[in-house]
Amino acid sequence: MIGRILADFRILPYNVSLLSRLRIGKVAFEETPARIEPCLLDETGPEIVDLIAALSASSSALGIRLHARSAANLADAVRIMNCYYSNLIEGHNTTPREIERALADQLDPTEERRNLQVEARAHIRVQRDIDRRFAEAALPEPASAEFIRDVHRAFYVDAPEAMLIVRGTGRALRMVPGEFRSTAEHEVMVGRHWPPAGERVAAFMQHFEKRYRFEPLRMGSRILAMAAAHHRLNYIHPFLDGNGRVSRLMSHAMALHAGIGAHGLWSVSRGLARGLESRGEYKRMMDHADSLRQGDLDGRGNLSLRALAEFTTWFLQVCLDQVTCMSGLFALDTLIERLKFYVEQRGLKPEAFALLEQVLQRGELPRGEAARVTGLKERTARDLLSTLVAEGILGSDTPKGPVSLRFPLDAVEVLFPGLFPKA
Repeated sequence: MIGRILADFRILPYNVSLLSRLRIGKVAFEETPARIEPCLLDETGPEIVDLIAALSASSSALGIRLHARSAANLADAVRIMNCYYSNLIEGHNTTPREIERALADQLDPTEERRNLQVEARAHIRVQRDIDRRFAEAALPEPASAEFIRDVHRAFYVDAPEAMLIVRGTGRALRMVPGEFRSTAEHEVMVGRHWPPAGERVAAFMQHFEKRYRFEPLRMGSRILAMAAAHHRLNYIHPFLDGNGRVSRLMSHAMALHAGIGAHGLWSVSRGLARGLESRGEYKRMMDHADSLRQGDLDGRGNLSLRALAEFTTWFLQVCLDQVTCMSGLFALDTLIERLKFYVEQRGLKPEAFALLEQVLQRGELPRGEAARVTGLKERTARDLLSTLVAEGILGSDTPKGPVSLRFPLDAVEVLFPGLFPKA
């Protein structure tokens, strides 16, 4: 009788959360974290090995011709791109201009657009903090339950009350930022997938943290773990809402820890949103990786090892495609020519190019050197520098500090015209 019921649950679309509370006589079935196994690939074929090598090499080369300070400032523009595509995956079409205005606290008067701007601003704030902590060697294990809760909490810290209300199946629940699902009331269904029951999420996340800890792994294994962890976190669905955003931010942190972050100059969200051939690939591949084990030759876990390998291969192909794409879009070998074109298009003094060229090469320039670099008189050079700062193409951390290249959207559209969709 029990065997028959278990067999039935195996062939039905898996509703293991119901099985976790099923009782037959005195026998109770408890949903165990082994449900997400296999978590890692036991063996890697030549295709995945080649992908890891190519991704490592191409990410190391990305931005290598750019001064570290300029690369850090260009990463600000990439964060806007990352946010734009992450929102697009959620069905929230927030334009790059709206995101830029949100960062300047220029919020839309309509509630719907304003809430989208608040969401976008939060995403960029959290990613910027991740980048800062990594640069300071203070970024914790990206798969740790503590880090994942912190990311979720930080994302929703300034959220309006309406963003914290999760509605579905005729009910409304208030989500607490940073808290996992924890009760029977927190039952969810995502598409045709039933994530673990709320009461079991904490146990699943302990297992997740143990299986995806980076500390004992080498670089190649970390890259593999990044791909698998992205799916398995969404499979657990630890929060009532915001799981997709958190998983993409976790993947960004993992890429940094795995040595393929490339100064933040590429975005996993852009790749996931666009796919390799179509925009629907992400959801299809995530659904495919949910598949149960298909017979004795498909691993020894609950889920399909073959499907995990196929998802991992696809995920790494997406990452490599994005690193390659960004290298082409940035075209750093010819950036100096586009800076000259920017000066001409904006109707700036020709000497402005000399300033931008020097800043590009040196990373930053003391304000007092503007006259020497341009050959202009002191006051004229100072006025020209002020104009470039007002344009946003140059900026500094303090009013009198050295200036460095900045990349507002007006400049990005000229310097890197393919970074955002034309629309």
